[in-house]
Amino acid sequence: MSVGAPSRREGRERALSLLYEAEAKDISPPVLLEELPVDPPPFVTDLVAGVTRCQTRIDELIGRYAVDWSVDRMAVIDRNVLRLAVYELLERPEVPMGAVISEAVELAKRYSTDDSGRFVNGVLSSVAKEARPE
Repeated sequence: MSVGAPSRREGRERALSLLYEAEAKDISPPVLLEELPVDPPPFVTDLVAGVTRCQTRIDELIGRYAVDWSVDRMAVIDRNVLRLAVYELLERPEVPMGAVISEAVELAKRYSTDDSGRFVNGVLSSVAKEARPE
């Protein structure tokens, strides 16, 4: 990592804030990225673009394992934390499964409700069994 480059943790945090902002403004994440005065680091752009590109598949998986919760009814932060993590589980096999899940749980605990960490952990543990059966 070069000096000044954000860590993956910081990148995930930035990607979460961008997905949240796009949803709050009711615009697509790619449009939001185009409107930014400074391009985010490539890792952040990849996460945001990947979530957008794979969102239908991601939301289907989340919906299958989020017992009694539709994706639309979830807290905005929880929904976007889950989307980021499921994208990484599906499309970034070089990132260890444990790292993806623990980072997502930490983001949920930091930015959402008291119960969000447990909820995110449960959903991602189930998704991971399907996405990375090895």
